[in-house]
Amino acid sequence: MTLRNSVFTAALCLFSAGALAGVSQDQAKRLGQELTPLGATKAGNAEGTIPAWDGGLTEAPAAWQGPGNRYIEAFPDDEPKFVITADNMDQYRKHLTPGQIALFEKWPETYKMPVYETRRTVAKPQWVYDKIRENAVTGELVHDGEGVAGATGGIPFPFPKATSNPAKAMIWNHKLRFRGIAVQGINTQITTTPGGDMSLNKLQQDVWFNYNRQGIEPEDLHNIAIYFLQIVREPPRLAGTILLVHETIDQVQEPRVAWTYNPGQRRIRRAPNVAYDNPGTASDGLRTNDQLDMFNGATDRYEWKVLGQKEIYIPYNSYAVHNETDYDKIVGKDHVNQDLTRYELHRVWVVEGNVKPGTSHIYNKRVFYIDEDSWHISAADHYDARGNLWRVMEGHTIQNYGQHYQQPVMEAQYDLFSDRYLLMGMNNDSFEIRHDMDFDPSHFNPRNVQRMSVK
Repeated sequence: MTLRNSVFTAALCLFSAGALAGVSQDQAKRLGQELTPLGATKAGNAEGTIPAWDGGLTEAPAAWQGPGNRYIEAFPDDEPKFVITADNMDQYRKHLTPGQIALFEKWPETYKMPVYETRRTVAKPQWVYDKIRENAVTGELVHDGEGVAGATGGIPFPFPKATSNPAKAMIWNHKLRFRGIAVQGINTQITTTPGGDMSLNKLQQDVWFNYNRQGIEPEDLHNIAIYFLQIVREPPRLAGTILLVHETIDQVQEPRVAWTYNPGQRRIRRAPNVAYDNPGTASDGLRTNDQLDMFNGATDRYEWKVLGQKEIYIPYNSYAVHNETDYDKIVGKDHVNQDLTRYELHRVWVVEGNVKPGTSHIYNKRVFYIDEDSWHISAADHYDARGNLWRVMEGHTIQNYGQHYQQPVMEAQYDLFSDRYLLMGMNNDSFEIRHDMDFDPSHFNPRNVQRMSVK
């Protein structure tokens, strides 16, 4: 890896055009007071259907067997308060996304949403809260919102409306939220056919969240937010294919850098196409590169705006999905087995992106529903060039009470045109995940990729 001159990088970030300083120290003190440490409203709603945040889920259930074991149900006595179906969805329409409504209309006989008591479980380590308060004062958007300066550790913008581009600030909060520091695990992707058949792909993913390292300063990032290494393990025809990504934090100073290794050619090559709307690894064309983790990468092909805040039923505390070890019991003919899902009423920020004139993307419009407590994009609607709703995406998560962050356990994308769907980010058949990896930067050096191939 080529190291960048840290002094030059810091100076460039500080004086980049379009930078806007953070909030005052007095404003930052609201974090942890009337606001949560991540900037959400601590109080519940007037109706009492959303409770106040009381610190989140910080203690593991007594029956949990500890690190290295699957995360058991945190609320075993909870039962659905009600179930939304196609027959009664009009009663709940104001709390549904257009994508959710489309799923009820697509499969009126089988699709449903079990709604549970709202549990505001999001919690982070105290040092992350401390960094977020610092970021509130020092964090800046640079280069028209395509870069971040002056922040590390936790979300950079707990007060996104105080930035030069609130919509991009909210998306950066999603991309840079604390998800651990160094994680190795298996990501099982499942693609389905209109008839209900499924194909499994297993991807080993080594991720080093450089930005989220405790104690790191902005000038020490060397413009790398995330190191990402992906090795296809199954199926055999793809095994040994490797993707390496260095995700930058100032994407104008240097865009994402990616390499791919093809075991048949035994060569590693730069891969500038690993971005935007190019097809994602082993997805059979059912997702784009920028849909991993609901959204990742550059935002520069869209004009973004915040549509406001709404109360929406979103996937939350999805321990039942996480704990079902038989994929045949998860994957249904047309959609996920909704008996395993859990929806809760939460406040979300609604952010819309429309393709800029003179550029292109297969999704002409995207709408993100961003959970105010975690800054995780919990649902997304994707539209085609004619303005038709095309693909509907949901991010199912749990509160990882072992490492204290919200962890994705399944991302589902439904293609309304092809009657197919894609599941990502699962490890149900084998709990192979480590949160204590001691990665060295050399692990993510392209020179080391070839020896990692399984072929």
